[in-house]
Formats: sequence, C-alpha cells, structure tokens
Amino acid sequence: MKTKTHDIAATLASRYPALAPLTPTLTSAVEALCACHARNGLVLTCGNGGSAADAGHIAGELLKGFCHPRPPAPRQLLALASQLGDPALAAKFQQGVRAANLCESSAILTATANDLAPELIFAQQVFALGRPGDIVIGLSTSGNALNVTRALQTARACGLLTLGFTGAGPGRMDAFCDLLFKVPEAETYKVQELHLPLYHALCAMTEAELFG
Repeated sequence: MKTKTHDIAATLASRYPALAPLTPTLTSAVEALCACHARNGLVLTCGNGGSAADAGHIAGELLKGFCHPRPPAPRQLLALASQLGDPALAAKFQQGVRAANLCESSAILTATANDLAPELIFAQQVFALGRPGDIVIGLSTSGNALNVTRALQTARACGLLTLGFTGAGPGRMDAFCDLLFKVPEAETYKVQELHLPLYHALCAMTEAELFG
C-alpha cells in the first residue's frame, strides 16, 4: 500500500492504542473496498439507531471527497461542462466510491417490514441490489442485531463480501463477517466512539489508495 495509507493506519494506532490490533483487518478492508471499486461494485451499509447514523456516515465519506478532493477525470469534466454549460460548476464534482446506506429509504423499509418480515428490512435490499463482488458493511454494537445479521447472511448467499463492526462480546453476526472490527468495549456509546475513528481511517485509506 502507499506510504500515505500506512501513515493513516499508524496515526490511528497512535491516537487509539486499543485499536492497534485491528490494523491488519483495516488493511484487508481497504484492499477489499479498492477491489470492489475497480469492478465498479457497490458498497451497502446498514445498522440500527446510532449505528444507522454511522452507516450513513460511511456511505457519505465514500461518495465524495473526504480528506482530499477527487476531481473528475478529464473526459468526465468535458462531458459535464458540455451538459451543464458551466465549466466552473462541472469542476466542483468529485469522484466517489459507489455506496448506499440501506437505512434511509422509508418506502422499502416499511414495505419489507409489513409485507415480508421486519428482520428482512436490510436483507431484501441486499438481495435486490447486491451482486457478487459487492460489499455489505453491517454495524451492531452488540453484534446481535437480527436485521443486520440477516443482511450479512443474505450477502454471503449472494456472493458478496461482508464486513462487520461490533463490540467486544460474542455476537450472532460474527460468524457471517469475512472481515470483523471487534472493538474492545461493550457499552453501546463506548463501542460507537471506537467505531468512528476506525471507519474514518477505512475511508481515508481507501481514498488515498484510489484517488491520492
């Protein structure tokens, strides 16, 4: 990996020593995201409550510039400028990693809960949107969220890679994660406090690899 990427991982370990053992998992997750992007794949995120907000946060950091701008490629810039009629506005666009937060569409969430089963609110979207080689990122501070677990199980069945963020205790979703960030805290807010620097590092390192 690039020097910049290693620097981000080293800074994370220095600022949060408790997360240092997760550096190899972080490196593998960055490689997976980069490979997914190279295939024009899709990253799907999900969680409940504060973890739903974190799922949206991750998707947002991937979809546009996070730590650095990601200007359009020259051919993209020309096409945008031609259609918009404004080269300055066209230049404001930034390249992104294709990502979607499965927590945000009330229509499909409520339809699935009402017509199918509440535990399938994320899994149905994974089944409809996911393709082999895509990635599902599931967040659950306890590791026991049934709807997140169902999403990961469905991803496995459909050939997607699964990445989880949990707390220290054993959880039902653990067995369905190809890559698992299990942070050394158990209390919900403390787990979330450690998830944030981890996924910030994940997004920053991915950006450095792809657009740096």
